[in-house]
Amino acid sequence: MLNASLLRSRWFSFGLLALGLALLPFLIDAGIGRSWVRLLDLALLYVILALGLNIVVGYAGLLDLGYVAFYALGAYVYAWLASPHFGLHLPFWAILPLFGVLLGAPTLRLRGDYLAIVTLGFGEIIRIFMNNLNAPFNLTNGPQGINLIDPVRLGSTSLSQPLTVMDYTFSGAHLTYYFFLVLVMAVIFISMRLENSRIGRAWVAIREDEIAAAATGINTRNLKLLAFAMGATFGGLAGGLFASFQGFISPESFNLMESIMILCMIVLGGMGNIPMLLFGIALVAVMLYRPAGLIPSARRRQEFADAKS
Repeated sequence: MLNASLLRSRWFSFGLLALGLALLPFLIDAGIGRSWVRLLDLALLYVILALGLNIVVGYAGLLDLGYVAFYALGAYVYAWLASPHFGLHLPFWAILPLFGVLLGAPTLRLRGDYLAIVTLGFGEIIRIFMNNLNAPFNLTNGPQGINLIDPVRLGSTSLSQPLTVMDYTFSGAHLTYYFFLVLVMAVIFISMRLENSRIGRAWVAIREDEIAAAATGINTRNLKLLAFAMGATFGGLAGGLFASFQGFISPESFNLMESIMILCMIVLGGMGNIPMLLFGIALVAVMLYRPAGLIPSARRRQEFADAKS
């Protein structure tokens, strides 16, 4: 009886959450404007990014400071295949596990600070390449970036155009929100299945003690490569979504601070833990109630007090 009531309670909570997420863009649109719905779409992109990095850092314990490189590669690959830059307009579905393997191979023997430095260098190298590969062959259009990128199309429906269903018109921002939300749910499901699988338990063993894990027969080399590949897959997916959503990309969108921001989401939300909205809530709370910082200097505190008065 207790298990049945607990199950019903969980399904009821899940139903309320699903209803709230379904109505959220309409409430935001009616309350504070459609531009905030676009910000909500971007927030869902960052959830996908954080879930991907959570596999690398949270599950496998591999400190990756160059995760934004996969984000950039996904965005540029989509831009190359779906824009006038090369005259190609292929479908959206292209993700990048290969790049995770390419990065993972040189880092198999690295740990701790050394691994962080190598991944940091990888992220900066990719950004510099994107900024300079416009000569002698124009691959990335340099600092000017690539524009006129095709939006995602589902059959004959473009997510950038309004869609009328039963006399109600959904804007492009609303359609994008629901598409991103479905992908977020899919990524969460995959992450949860991985966490509870044999592979997930092996990642945890590597995170806790790699030498002991290897001694028990775990193939640490292949599993570390798999962690990088899975993280890169989600990062590349988010990059392609970003390019299709913005219609324009440039190297400035993929700097080091993006990697640091995503890592902060994981650390504050709990490494290896799926719910990460604490980071956004904490940022909003600090801006509202502690704009001078958690422990400001006396002078700075007085300046803010004078400004309020």
